[in-house]
Amino acid sequence: MGDQLRGKTVIVTGAGSVAGPPDRPPIGNGRASAIVYAREGASVMAIDLNRDAAEETRLAITKEGGMCSAFQADVTQFEDCRDMAEQCAKTYGGIDILHNNVGVLGKLGGLLEVDEEDWDRVMNVNVKSMFQTCRAVVPYMVSRGKGAILNISALGAVQYSFSPIWLYSVSKAAVNSLTRCLAVQLAGKGIRVNAIMPGMIDTPMIYQDLAGIYGGDIAAMREHRNKSIPLGKMGEPWDVAYASLFLVSDQAKHITGQIIAVDGGQVLSMTSG
Repeated sequence: MGDQLRGKTVIVTGAGSVAGPPDRPPIGNGRASAIVYAREGASVMAIDLNRDAAEETRLAITKEGGMCSAFQADVTQFEDCRDMAEQCAKTYGGIDILHNNVGVLGKLGGLLEVDEEDWDRVMNVNVKSMFQTCRAVVPYMVSRGKGAILNISALGAVQYSFSPIWLYSVSKAAVNSLTRCLAVQLAGKGIRVNAIMPGMIDTPMIYQDLAGIYGGDIAAMREHRNKSIPLGKMGEPWDVAYASLFLVSDQAKHITGQIIAVDGGQVLSMTSG
């Protein structure tokens, strides 16, 4: 156990995980980040729409001797976010860090294949949820004169080569803009706001969302994704988690408004010709 976040309280939304393939642990970016935060001494509130998934994260943390509570919430709804923040402050005495991890890929397809319902769902989950959680949590940070917010975006925010996820890309570009705008608004209140753009990460979610593109051939999907990355291999949820740890810790106390890619160099290949 470390101490980079000793005495800090962290809310992690999307802290649960779906089941992946049998040769991979059921640990996505949100669960990995929650575990790493707890290992570094933080008290963690694990938030998920699926109560059982949040509870699994809580159990994983408490088995290691960490401090965690589980809370069910639909973070697209302000009432749920308000209750989440109130419960966290009541349980732990305040809120130091907000980690926004909730996101969905949405329906695959171009402009004429998706409809208004698809648009609303992706924008509500990927963007509105962060607006709602920040509205609920920031007042607690303002009262302390400090805080850190981390938004999980995606490399798709700046990379448009795979057109079937254009709607996802639009939503994540909005997350990047939201991050920078909030960083400016909140800097004078001692609150830092940054974002991470994961590239191709080997999470349980990709096997549900993307395996169909490869006809269900998981080996082919892994091979293709690995070859697409300059470092030669997909990242792991732990890679996102440790980058997150740095950005929310005091080691990054002079960093705000930054969008950092965790992608094995994939963003470099966009401009390498």
